[in-house]
Amino acid sequence: MPRALDHLVLAYRDLDAAAERYRGLGFLVSARNRHAWGTQNHVVQFDGAYLELIGLGPHFQRPAPDDPVAPFAGFVADFLAAGEGLAMIALRSTEAEADRRAFAAAGWSQTPMFTFERVGLRDGRERKLAFSLAFIDGEAFAAPRWFVCQHHHPENFWDRAAQAHPNGAVGLGDIRVAANPARLAALLDAAPKGDRFEALNAVVLASGQPGAVTIRRSAGAPLEIAWTSLALSPPVTS
Repeated sequence: MPRALDHLVLAYRDLDAAAERYRGLGFLVSARNRHAWGTQNHVVQFDGAYLELIGLGPHFQRPAPDDPVAPFAGFVADFLAAGEGLAMIALRSTEAEADRRAFAAAGWSQTPMFTFERVGLRDGRERKLAFSLAFIDGEAFAAPRWFVCQHHHPENFWDRAAQAHPNGAVGLGDIRVAANPARLAALLDAAPKGDRFEALNAVVLASGQPGAVTIRRSAGAPLEIAWTSLALSPPVTS
């Protein structure tokens, strides 16, 4: 069965401005979350997938190369030094350690798995969240970077109220990437239809402008997020 996408990591230098931009376009944007290693994010949630708007906190320090968080936080820092936009794609996982071993066997990664916890707010209450991430090396796929994400307390994360966007957004649509088609087919467990790969809850296109994303809506044309040379231009169009 084809894999499902879990979330898209969208990196911004001015996270406050990015959050306001998405709110202005009719998305419900979560409160600011802070990671222990110095990145910060906002979440735009759909049914079974989400956008992670991420940036660097004021006291961020780049992790050492052998730090388990380096494939995430270090990569975000390097990406933002070059531009903004779709930095990473996370696939849904029920067993991140098994995925990590499979990536290593395929020669795609020698990166250790990274597991972390944080507190999330829902209905005004603090709730425990925990995630395990297994990364694919940047050399295996051109852009963006891929990893898998396992939610250890999904019942504390997913929230129907947070998915009721005023603009009618309901989920991920088309996502354009730069990738070897054979590797992409193996990663997604999806047979290609030309340059089109149908994941469980989105369509991945291995052509065109890497990083361009569309968001499905319950009615009307999809919303498109597009970048040129990694710089967000235009911000978002409908």
